[in-house]
Amino acid sequence: MRYYWLLLGVLGVWRLTYLLQAEDGPWDLMARLRRALGDAFWGRLLACFYCLSLWISAPFAYLLGTTTTERLLLWPALSAGAILLLRATERRAETPPALYYEEPADVLRSPESDLPRE
Repeated sequence: MRYYWLLLGVLGVWRLTYLLQAEDGPWDLMARLRRALGDAFWGRLLACFYCLSLWISAPFAYLLGTTTTERLLLWPALSAGAILLLRATERRAETPPALYYEEPADVLRSPESDLPRE
C-alpha cells in the first residue's frame, strides 16, 4: 500500500465522519437526519465522533487494503488517524482559572469556642 492512499483514507474518513456527526450539510440534511434518528442506536452513533469514525473506516479499509491482514490493520488505523485529525483541528474551550481564596483569620473558630459552656 502506498502512503498517499493511507493519507487519502484518513482524510476521507475524517471528512465523512465530521459531516455526519457535526455539520448541518446542504439544505440541513444531516441535521434533519440526526433529529429523525433521535436517541435510538443510530442517533447515538451519529452523536459520537469516535464511534462513528470506527464504522466509517470499515468500508475504507476494505477498499484500500489488499489482504485480509492489511484490511484488519487499516480499519482501526484509519479511525485513529481521523480522531487525531479531529483533535488537531478542533477548538478547545479555555479552562477557567481555579478559584482560590482564604478566609480571614477572625472568621475561624478558636479552640476555646468548641468547649462546652458552664
